[in-house]
This record gives sequence, structure tokens and C-alpha cells, in this order.
Amino acid sequence: MSNHRTPTPRREETPAERAESSGGEVAAFLKQVKELGAISGGAKGRLVLAMDATMSRQPTWDLACRLQGEMFETVGKAGGLNVQLVYFRGFGECRASKFVRDTDELTRIMTRIDCRGGHTQIGKVLSHAIKENTRSKIDALVYIGDAMEENVDDLAEKAGRLGLHGVPVFVFQEGRDPGAETAFKEIARLSRGAWFRFDQRSAATLARLLSSIAVFATGGLKALEARGSESDRLLLENLSGKRRGSGP
Repeated sequence: MSNHRTPTPRREETPAERAESSGGEVAAFLKQVKELGAISGGAKGRLVLAMDATMSRQPTWDLACRLQGEMFETVGKAGGLNVQLVYFRGFGECRASKFVRDTDELTRIMTRIDCRGGHTQIGKVLSHAIKENTRSKIDALVYIGDAMEENVDDLAEKAGRLGLHGVPVFVFQEGRDPGAETAFKEIARLSRGAWFRFDQRSAATLARLLSSIAVFATGGLKALEARGSESDRLLLENLSGKRRGSGP
């Protein structure tokens, strides 16, 4: 007599069951992030979000504001991430907010900013990050921009200093300016960070990558490896050779 049994067809989950399952995954992740924070002694991550607010960025400024909200939402619920907004625009204007943990407050700061004509001031952003890091450790710098109108060697020197002090720069480039791309990739390489393309078609992917950077800033490589989402793996692929290697 055969022991073979006809497999029972798998019943599809109802929308309510799928929602419950998804909610369980989110709850499990939040619990995991809290546990990682406890293991690290409750240390708080510090992340600088820097943005080019010159006139060429106006069409996608609102998109960037929305993406940064998604970036911090998940980790913000678990606590542990302090964020500072830095932006430049106009004639030599480069400003920095205080570090905040309230993501709604950060959004309010961003929505009050309007883009104005002017040259890039990436060097000021990197110098600011170096200075802030001497006061208290910065875990990551995120930069979003579309152009580069400065001396690339000067930017490279500052990026290298950030890399030596363990501050990776994650550069999101809007558009396809070849000169900017060369400089941005070099900044990412020397700081042991990563470079990514930024456009409206890849908004969803970028939001997930930004969320992964927030996880990295609060828990480091171990937090990314523990969560293991698709965007976490992508970030790890870009980081591993740079941060674990012997040099820039």
C-alpha cells in the first residue's frame, strides 16, 4: 500500500491575514532594533543629512522631503537616531539645524526651506561634518545633490579625513552630470561610504536605502546584517569592501 499522500492545496491568505502577518514582521523588527540598542549600551546614533538647496534642486525638493521622512520613520519609532539637517543655497548661505530625534520637527524644518540660486558648497558640508565629529561622534553623513562646482582635490582631502575618523558619506546624486558623478563617487570611496543615483523613478528604492542607512547609523554593520532586507544587503555590498578593507 502506497504511503504517498496527495498534497493539500495551499489556501491563499486573506487581506486581513496578510496585514496581520506584515504587522507582525514590523513589530519583530522594531523589537530587534530595541534589543540591538540595549546590547550597545543604549548608544544613540548621530546622522547628518546634507542637501543642496540651490535652484536646480527645486523640482525634486518636495520629493527629497518626503523621502527623508520615510528614511527615519521606522528607526524613529524604536528611538536612538539623532539627525541634523544641513543645507546650502544662495550666496554663501550654509546652515545647520540642531540635532533632533523628533522626525516631525525635522520635516517642519525642511518644509520651511525654499531653493535659491547659487553655487555648490559641498566643501563647507564636509568641513562641518569634520567639526561636528570632533565634538561628538557622527555615525554617517548623507548628501543629496546634483552638481559640483568646487575643487575636487579639496573635497577629496576632506572626504579622506572623514573616512579616517569612521564617518562614511552616502552620496545620492540627482541627474547625470559626469563631473559631479566623478567627484561624488570619489567622496564616497575615500570616506568608505557609498554612491547611489537619485531620481523620481527610483524613489521607492531610495527610501528603503535611506532607511537602511538610518539602521546603520544606530546599530552599525551588525544591525544591517541582522535585519537583512534587500536594501540592507545592497548597502552592505557597497560598504563591505570599503569599510572592511585596509585602505580607501
